[in-house]
Amino acid sequence: MKVSANKFVSATYDLYVGGENGAEPELMEKATEDRPLAFIYGTGMMLEAFENNLTGLTAGDSFDFTLTSEEAYGAYNDENLVDLPRSIFETDGKIDEEIIFENNTVPMMDQEGNRLNGTIVKIGEETISMDFNHPLAGEDLHFVGKLVEVREATPEEIQQFMGGGGCSGCGDGGCGEGGCGDDDCGCDSKGCGCGA
Repeated sequence: MKVSANKFVSATYDLYVGGENGAEPELMEKATEDRPLAFIYGTGMMLEAFENNLTGLTAGDSFDFTLTSEEAYGAYNDENLVDLPRSIFETDGKIDEEIIFENNTVPMMDQEGNRLNGTIVKIGEETISMDFNHPLAGEDLHFVGKLVEVREATPEEIQQFMGGGGCSGCGDGGCGEGGCGDDDCGCDSKGCGCGA
């Protein structure tokens, strides 16, 4: 069965970033046979360019492709660095240091009620600096992997993936935007090909 609309797809992969100017690319995340990436093709769960590179493949097929930053999460935007009043993170005059610490990504909500993730850059006396860029913004993404399974999605899987927050079964990093539905996968704001 070939990868096409509404098919359940699972895959293993290594995701590499960097490697410009002769530098060694960095392994950013990995989906293994024990914890493959699993999604329903064509439902908006994954980056369109990621899915386009899998179109027509079958279980057992290997893939090796690069998404430019424009195809992935866009350019890094300095305007997405924001200083917020420290008081909005405080409860009874204190911040929860188990949640609010530098380099931690926390779920936030904008004034229109949209959910977004922000990474804490700096904790100051009056403000907390947050970076609302996707962690992979500005990066070209090189995926090397193999399709494990391609089949018709069951009604239960459609409900789970479409109604439950998406992208569960991700490898060991990066598939969340406010939660990939699997807190154990180490997700950070929609990596592993997940849609923006």
